[in-house]
Amino acid sequence: MDVSRVTAPAVSTTKQFFTGVGLLLRGMKLYVRSPGMMLLGIIPALISSLLFIGAFVTLVYFVGDLAEWVTPFADDWSEGVRSTTRLVVAIAFLAVGGLLTVLTFTAVTLLIGDPFYEKISEMVEDRFGGVPNEVEVPWWRSLGRSIVDSLRLVGLSILIGLPLFLGGFIPLVGQIVIPVIAAVFGGWILALELVAVPFQRRGQQLAGRREVLRTNRPMALGFGVAVFCCFLVPLGAVLIMPAAVAGGTLLARRSLGLSIEETPSVTVRA
Repeated sequence: MDVSRVTAPAVSTTKQFFTGVGLLLRGMKLYVRSPGMMLLGIIPALISSLLFIGAFVTLVYFVGDLAEWVTPFADDWSEGVRSTTRLVVAIAFLAVGGLLTVLTFTAVTLLIGDPFYEKISEMVEDRFGGVPNEVEVPWWRSLGRSIVDSLRLVGLSILIGLPLFLGGFIPLVGQIVIPVIAAVFGGWILALELVAVPFQRRGQQLAGRREVLRTNRPMALGFGVAVFCCFLVPLGAVLIMPAAVAGGTLLARRSLGLSIEETPSVTVRA
């Protein structure tokens, strides 16, 4: 199948968006119904969480020094103005740190848990009819491609995240418009990351899945934004990641025009 030629059905943008949200909810349902799947998926998320928590705690510890380092021009200002300026800069550092954590958590966790999530995705695919003509890729080649794709997405996240960080200093716009843009952009990145495994199983890499999701953009954004919002909740990323992987597999199948109706004779195996 030439996935680049798959087109979305002619339905309203709003309906497609909420269809994407519904795919995450279906992923959660699969997750809850299979304790083995939940255990399998939470291990790499916990490892990744410990790494990110450590990095963020380090940022919090040094944020005062960072704020002082980037504002040498404020040394001669009055104490009140200098302290307020550096407090705003410190908060901005923490905000961009939180944004980058949300944007890169999935890529890093998918990299750590590649074999775990490969199994979860396979379990979901089996439940909904399997993968005809599956492409067998050696694990080392799959890992290499995952690293390259993850680095490209992390780089894009940083490239776009920097203007969003700077935009956060704009009064009103920084508090209302920028969070919405961040959610939309973050949702798109998450959607691209979470369909990686099922697309690789079909011999498609980042360019292929980007083109397919582009033809189903509202649905992909609905799914991705829902995941993004869940990840903003404390420990949300740890708890939701396995369900997000399951939902991402459903998103991939739906985008490719494949069935997401369960096969009664097939059960999810832990």
